Amino acid sequence: MLSNLQFVKQSLGTHLFFIRIMKEHSFFLEVSFTPRDYSFTTRADQFRLEFDRLLADVIYLSNGVVSPTIIQSGEVVTPYTLNAEIASSDLTAIQIQTNLTRAEYNLIGGNLTAVNPTLVQRTHTINERAIRLVSSLIQFKSIILSSVLSCKMFTVNYPLLIDHIRREARLYLSMIQRFQRKEQVDIEKQAYEQEAFWNRIMAEHSKFIRGLLDPTEETLFEIADDFGNEFDQLTEEARRAMDQTLPISEITDKSLESTLKIRDFNTQATEGLLDCKIRSIIIPLLGDHVLRESNHFIRLLKEFERY
Repeated sequence: MLSNLQFVKQSLGTHLFFIRIMKEHSFFLEVSFTPRDYSFTTRADQFRLEFDRLLADVIYLSNGVVSPTIIQSGEVVTPYTLNAEIASSDLTAIQIQTNLTRAEYNLIGGNLTAVNPTLVQRTHTINERAIRLVSSLIQFKSIILSSVLSCKMFTVNYPLLIDHIRREARLYLSMIQRFQRKEQVDIEKQAYEQEAFWNRIMAEHSKFIRGLLDPTEETLFEIADDFGNEFDQLTEEARRAMDQTLPISEITDKSLESTLKIRDFNTQATEGLLDCKIRSIIIPLLGDHVLRESNHFIRLLKEFERY
């Protein structure tokens, strides 16, 4: 059973990463619909604003509480996040709450040894709000995916991307529910599951980037294609290890090596998008989004290496 200290730190650390991911999913959906489906645009915008409100409360509670490792990992914000938001807001006329990003740049990690009951209760309330909101977002994504697959809706998002962001939301939801039950994590089991999950995510990021590049960007296309194949193989290896209960350590090392490389690629891609040096239909915030997810996976892999 999680102690109150573990409950607070793990919950808030998870929210700092995932709430921003969820609000950006809502943004990517919002800009993807045709005028006919304006009601979906409106609902996606409502989700984005609701996640903004939730993130503001999490930032307030997290300062001096969350592990410094999370703050320093680049999964909460990167040096590019603010500029990517400003550029994406200018391109879409959607007002993005950059004040939240500025506040996150100023977050300080903490090494608490105890937490007071008020913080525990407020964290519990945050978790309940997140459970309700993420559950609704999952349902919304499911409706969109079903409509697209049955040719009842057109969006500029790939069906795989919609399924991809729904899987991320489901992972987030399952984690919050586990925190609310105060369940201790089985590190070995988590290593198998998380590596299989995030290797697949990295593979799909590469494929999305490949598909959103202008056909003239042949060199970047080939690099993205190679990363997609590499992470497909790592995903399969992680699944085989999980099914056959084989040691995960070798796969962890290979996953970390590959994720560090794709982190560097995502960094260069984000810089290229912000500097208008890459021909594509990739909105700048998507570049920073996948960079943060690679940073998150790197932190997890380094934690798994210690066990």
